[in-house]
Amino acid sequence: MKKKFDRVYQFKITLASSKPPIWRRIHVPETYTFWDLHIAIQDAMGWQDCHLHEFEMLDPKTGEIRRIGISDEKLGFGGVFPDDEEILDELKKRIKTWFSLENSRAGYTYDFGDGWEHFLELEKILPRDKNVRYPICVTGKRACPPENCGGIWGYESLLEILKDPDHEEYEDMLDWVGGELDPKDFDPKKVVFTNPDKRPKPMMF
Repeated sequence: MKKKFDRVYQFKITLASSKPPIWRRIHVPETYTFWDLHIAIQDAMGWQDCHLHEFEMLDPKTGEIRRIGISDEKLGFGGVFPDDEEILDELKKRIKTWFSLENSRAGYTYDFGDGWEHFLELEKILPRDKNVRYPICVTGKRACPPENCGGIWGYESLLEILKDPDHEEYEDMLDWVGGELDPKDFDPKKVVFTNPDKRPKPMMF
């Protein structure tokens, strides 16, 4: 059942250390959980949601940095690492109780192996346009790097190889990316958002 909402949150998502910057600007309902926001980020950026992820954000109630994501219990690790910092369940935490224009920033990491770190900033809180189907991507720049390419440094290396047809790895890398890769290619109109309610939720192993 869809929750009614009157406001939308405008976020800018920037891939850390990307030069030139790879970024997206999206509008999402104020009723979103962090899980919903995760799905929107994946869709807007162009990731495939095949790795673990996590948010880090200042808790507006305590002033402490907290981790929000898939809880250890859902990953099947409950009680195994008792000294580890608690991971708050993203399915139960709503963005409107954490984000405000005074507490507007968060970190988001996708794929702990490649370490794709993102900066999230709540730029505006806007009235809902009843003629718009949310979420939407309103703008952005540059293509999303391929999954499993070794993080931002691996991506930069990949782009350098693809610039040089004489490089010994050129043919292999060109085949690996599917025959072409334009790092400038991004069209917000082509972003397709999936329904987070229909995506498989993280479950106990």
